[in-house]
Amino acid sequence: MLKTNESRKSWRPATELVHGGTMRSNFGEVSEAIFLTQGYVYDSAEQAEARFKGEDPGFIYSRYSNPTTRMFEERMMLLEGAEDARSTASGMAAVASALQCQLQAGDHIVSARALFGSCRYVVETVLSRMGVASTFVDGRNLDEWQAAVRPNTKVFFMETPTNPTLEIVDIAAVAEIAHAAGARLVVDNVFATPLFQRPMELGADIVIYSATKHIDGQGRCLGGIVLSSKDWIEEYLHDYHRHTGPAMSPFNAWALLKGVETMPLRVDRATASAGRIADTLAEHPKVARVIYPGRADHPDAAVVSRQMTGGSTLIAFELKGGKREAFAFANGLDLILLTNNLGDTRTLTTHPATTTHKNLSQDARDQLGISDGLMRLSVGIEHVDDLLEDLDRALSGV
Repeated sequence: MLKTNESRKSWRPATELVHGGTMRSNFGEVSEAIFLTQGYVYDSAEQAEARFKGEDPGFIYSRYSNPTTRMFEERMMLLEGAEDARSTASGMAAVASALQCQLQAGDHIVSARALFGSCRYVVETVLSRMGVASTFVDGRNLDEWQAAVRPNTKVFFMETPTNPTLEIVDIAAVAEIAHAAGARLVVDNVFATPLFQRPMELGADIVIYSATKHIDGQGRCLGGIVLSSKDWIEEYLHDYHRHTGPAMSPFNAWALLKGVETMPLRVDRATASAGRIADTLAEHPKVARVIYPGRADHPDAAVVSRQMTGGSTLIAFELKGGKREAFAFANGLDLILLTNNLGDTRTLTTHPATTTHKNLSQDARDQLGISDGLMRLSVGIEHVDDLLEDLDRALSGV
């Protein structure tokens, strides 16, 4: 039998991420157990019937739910302030599930145009094949959101800060437009993390994370999660999740539970370093511009001050010489790793125009400000002076 602490107090986020949602077996283990099982044994045929009717709260099959994955979901619900959640095998499984489960042929979705390449593919291509129309808008322009609304608009979708140019969309204002139109707002909050931005408190209906990023934070495993109200989960996501099978592995859920324990420490350390690095890059003669939500010169600084409590672990910066200098910079790095992931304990960089956003047309990249000289830097927890020295060496060789 699994037991939970029902008399627990309301803890602060850092404490919730260590203790929240923990279920213990009769062995009384300290660290959460990994339940590597597909199925579960019932005491009687009557109990099996009650489980399948939803009258008994136990587990049925690990594609539906599992003790380890449920602990991860509970912990993220406590952090996010959500009533319910479903974990998925990857961040993109979370995005696809959150959108597909509530849309059908004849519906319309309005999306901010600044999206991760795979997210844009889901909206533009996958949903189109389902018969769902889409309109892309400049997420920062509230008039464009309003003008895009149709009688059949069901969903607004955005990520903020955006990937890779770190645009900030006013969540509260867009939520107001969405709700007035009878639509729901879905927010991908991966760049800000739930530590620096709480979309549900600003009016979002559904929040998505790629747990692969800061939640794991150590480059080990894939995962995703969709959080919302209990009513929305039950009406739209519950059956979709059960029958289409985007389930998270119990082992990955266990690894993610270990990751969230240290997330505040990692994110705070990396953000402090990112702020210092952004300020240094802004003064470098070979850097044309720096985009960082923690700086006063960020184009959306006023919105940042209203809805975020910290900058980010991500920096975007543009080299003056375009692709040639960007590649020379990337190839000149020693400590910083060249890879397309982010949110790691290690500092990572990528060239979005030729990697994560390569499938966008040149016009689309131009609209989003993804120039050939743009680099995305995901700051880790190394000593900041070592990172600055590595950046300086690479820039000197450009």
